[in-house]
Amino acid sequence: MNAYSGRLAKRVAIVTGASRGIGLAIAQRLVAEGARVGLTARHPEALAEAVAALGGPAYAVGVPGRSDDPEHRVQAVHQVSEAFGPVDLLVNNTGINPVHGPLIGLDLAAARKILDVNVVATLGWAQEVCAAGMTERGGCVVNVSSIAGVTPSPGIAFYGVSKAALNHLTAGLAVELGPTVRVNAVAPGVVKTRFAAALYEGREDEVAARYPLGRLGLPQDVAGAVAFLASDDASWITGQTIVCDGGVSLTGRAG
Repeated sequence: MNAYSGRLAKRVAIVTGASRGIGLAIAQRLVAEGARVGLTARHPEALAEAVAALGGPAYAVGVPGRSDDPEHRVQAVHQVSEAFGPVDLLVNNTGINPVHGPLIGLDLAAARKILDVNVVATLGWAQEVCAAGMTERGGCVVNVSSIAGVTPSPGIAFYGVSKAALNHLTAGLAVELGPTVRVNAVAPGVVKTRFAAALYEGREDEVAARYPLGRLGLPQDVAGAVAFLASDDASWITGQTIVCDGGVSLTGRAG
């Protein structure tokens, strides 16, 4: 727990979608830097394992539920505040992409669900923490986006549409919530997680060869960027989407 500087000491965070992958890595980094963290995800058993991995209830609390459920958002903010104090850091990591294929054949019900979880629920979380006093006390929001929202990515194009909307939402919230709340986003390339497995499994070397840094991302890469944006080291940064992609978007072959 002492590997980092403690620059997030006394901070209270909520990380959504944090039972595994990027979300869990973010929670681990925040705890390592001194924060206390509330985790959300759909499955109670996975959440309980994540809380244990973070050191138990002295460091983390899990609140199971769906990010697109308003009652869950209310409950999560309340439980985390009861456990550790007022929330001053929100990391919106939850995201879904239930479909793969061309836009022209996309099921519109799936499109609406993607927007509801990836964009509308993100706004709902921001509204909830602000209603609980973040605007008055000050705080920080970090949204986990994707380079698919910056550069078109065939096969996951509507996921990219939702992330482009998330980037714009980030900027809009930053303008409205300043000067007391900073809002930024991190846009990863392909990160080695279960969520992204279809994008690289069985051909990792081929996919990694597109990246100037020669490898795919790890959850810890994204966690480091989030921790920076959450810290006072980024105190004059707001409304930005920080691309964290090993340089692949520079090559024109991100998709």
